[in-house]
Amino acid sequence: MNHSPDPVESVRQELSDWRPWVTRVLVLAFAAASGLTIVAFTWMAERAHHGFERLVDAVWWAPLLWMPLCAVAIVFLTRRFAPGAAGSGIPQVMAALDTSVDSHQHSLFVSLKLALAKTVMTSWGLLAGMSMGREGPSVQIAAGVMHHARRWLPERSTVTEHGLLVAGGAAGIAAAFNTPLAGVMFAIEELSRRPEQRSSGLLIAAIVLAGLMAVSVYGNSTYFGVIRVPEITLSLVGPGLLVAAVSGLAGGLFSRLLITSMSTGSDRASRLRQRRPLVFAALCAGVVAVIGVVTGGATYGSGYQSTRALLEGEGSTPGVYALFKFLATWLTAWSGVPGGIFAPALSIGASLGNDVAWLTGFRDTQALIALGMAGFLAAVTQAPLTSFIIVMEMVDGHGMVLSLMASALLASLVSRLLSPPLYGALAELQLQRLPAAR
Repeated sequence: MNHSPDPVESVRQELSDWRPWVTRVLVLAFAAASGLTIVAFTWMAERAHHGFERLVDAVWWAPLLWMPLCAVAIVFLTRRFAPGAAGSGIPQVMAALDTSVDSHQHSLFVSLKLALAKTVMTSWGLLAGMSMGREGPSVQIAAGVMHHARRWLPERSTVTEHGLLVAGGAAGIAAAFNTPLAGVMFAIEELSRRPEQRSSGLLIAAIVLAGLMAVSVYGNSTYFGVIRVPEITLSLVGPGLLVAAVSGLAGGLFSRLLITSMSTGSDRASRLRQRRPLVFAALCAGVVAVIGVVTGGATYGSGYQSTRALLEGEGSTPGVYALFKFLATWLTAWSGVPGGIFAPALSIGASLGNDVAWLTGFRDTQALIALGMAGFLAAVTQAPLTSFIIVMEMVDGHGMVLSLMASALLASLVSRLLSPPLYGALAELQLQRLPAAR
């Protein structure tokens, strides 16, 4: 015979132990702190890039000197004081989540110190005009803040360090893109490898809360604005498939190139990077500066303005913008300057979609731009669901939902033919920083 639960008894049992309540309050408090930290980082990064723009407006050739000098200083300080802050930040969080990493070694990859260093160095990189984004760094920064909660949790808490790292990393994506749903999917697709963490209501609530912190400050606006597309018809199939294929090939090549570059090689460039990292950083930044001057400043920074102009139909990019942005982003990452690739990847994808629209004469340019953004980001990260959701949040209308998902999945499949998963490979390189006893 089934008995319905006694509400009074259920409440009494729930309130009988204070530890779960302390855990919940602490996790949600640190989630809110993570979200607000990313809000502050976003403000700082935007002010930094605006400062660079004012420099270029005043003296067009200034980046030729300014960018190499900044790159040398950033790489020197990063290598000297915070080597764990180098690169995107996502591989560090994934490395910290590796089961072979002991709890006391987590500080090599995530900590409050690294979060502060990442904030300063990435903002400085944007002040320098390097081709980078702040989304990957947001993952490491938020994970560092969230991971600090472990010191305050009660003993025998059900929330593990693994769970805090997953929630923190996903909170970074949620707050950076103002899309809580993308943060949850990022946790499932990229960070979490344990089913019990995927169903944790508290950690999902933490991810969503961090995203809502960004919404509360910036409002319910999307990262690149709103993509307004007309009614989708079958005429999109041909050009859409072409965009997905091109995005997959280009994204796979970018991923393969980045993995090869970051690995220890025997070629002349790799040897120079290992032996003279500051000289190498200056050379990379110098080439990025030249590319920026040649393109009239289009490749500087994250690519946010170029992408938004394309989406709003108020501007156009050079026909070779995708290639130049591709090269500038790769060289920025290779130089050792901390920064992410999400925003540049979206910018490159938008340009590819725009180019295909021009080549095929397809009139609904914005639809192909959206497909290119989802496709190239999915190809680079090999996280198609996260990529699809990030772009989906920008689309005004549900008609493109299936098209975006198809583009992201197809591009990711094509990319896998050319390259292993980018962040997984870079996480393995991060693990090489562990003591030799490992």
